[in-house]
Amino acid sequence: MGDYLKFAFMCKERPPSNDLKVAIIGAGPAGLAAAGYLSCQGFEITVYDKQPLPGGLMLFAIPPWRIPRHRVLFGVRELEEKFGVNFSTRTKVFTGEEKHHEEGDMFVEKKISLEEVVNNYDLVLITTGTWVSKIPRLPGSNAKGVISALEYVYGFRLFELKLIDRKPEPGRRVVVIGGGYSAVDAAEQALREGAESYLLYRRTINEAPAGIFEIERIQRMGVEFQELVAPVEILAENGWVKGIKMQKMRLGPPDETGRPQPVPIEGSEFIIEADTVVFATGETATPPVSPSDEVLNKLGIKLTRSNTIVVNERYQTGNPKVFAAGDVVNGPTKIGPATRSGLYAARFMNSWIQAKLVKQPLAR
Repeated sequence: MGDYLKFAFMCKERPPSNDLKVAIIGAGPAGLAAAGYLSCQGFEITVYDKQPLPGGLMLFAIPPWRIPRHRVLFGVRELEEKFGVNFSTRTKVFTGEEKHHEEGDMFVEKKISLEEVVNNYDLVLITTGTWVSKIPRLPGSNAKGVISALEYVYGFRLFELKLIDRKPEPGRRVVVIGGGYSAVDAAEQALREGAESYLLYRRTINEAPAGIFEIERIQRMGVEFQELVAPVEILAENGWVKGIKMQKMRLGPPDETGRPQPVPIEGSEFIIEADTVVFATGETATPPVSPSDEVLNKLGIKLTRSNTIVVNERYQTGNPKVFAAGDVVNGPTKIGPATRSGLYAARFMNSWIQAKLVKQPLAR
């Protein structure tokens, strides 16, 4: 029973209730870590999530050979059964006008306004992550067979969790664009499904965010890795992908990230045939709020240009009772930083409301 993720590691059993209600919006690593911490402080916790099961990208994107799903599900079950955390799944919290359909929305059965949640709870933590993928606007990028890495692996996770009946078609020859963990996972997924799998990256293996070890590992499995290449155009026939035009690159001066900037080499274009092109080129934060000034001002929540939530050093938004943590604040990160962010936010939430209670007890 010890082989699972223990989210409530601050205590061995649930303490008496302090009669304070906390809403956590998002059941990924940041939200679950915060739920574990706050449950050990006696808070009454409800976690809202749009997926059918809690776990976020740990369940619905990261493959089970990287994080065994039973470890996540057992940890969630302990929060629910032993520490009294209430999970409201298939529920999307949002306010303002939804201008796009986020990835992973297919199971939403109920929508609740963020204003309602803020009004009904003593504290609110937003940990909604990054559920919109960035696909470059290349010629042909709207062809059938072009898909984001998140959407690609999401389908396989749903089948494994028995949430859909039919396994997705992996493609016969799959080209994955990117150099991070999501790119590696997508390329490995395609290979495990019997596809011919390519991983193409615009810098060298030395700059790849996933690291040399991970890329060499999937190369040994059979994934073909090509570095210093970038996509130029998706080639389609009758609306379906038939290949991708690539261009060779060289490394130039560093960009704003400090990594060498890829520079195209003129006259170096070439074509790779493929029926599936997977873009693992980053995700965008998906806060439960429209970028409408009216809504933002009403709630006291501000967004950056990259759609992340603005918080202070205590993970507190402009609304004192609303906090935010994880990827919706920091942009796409790994599980470790997201978990740490959720824990720190929970600690500050507890400190803030305890100080407030000393000064002015909450009216009930």
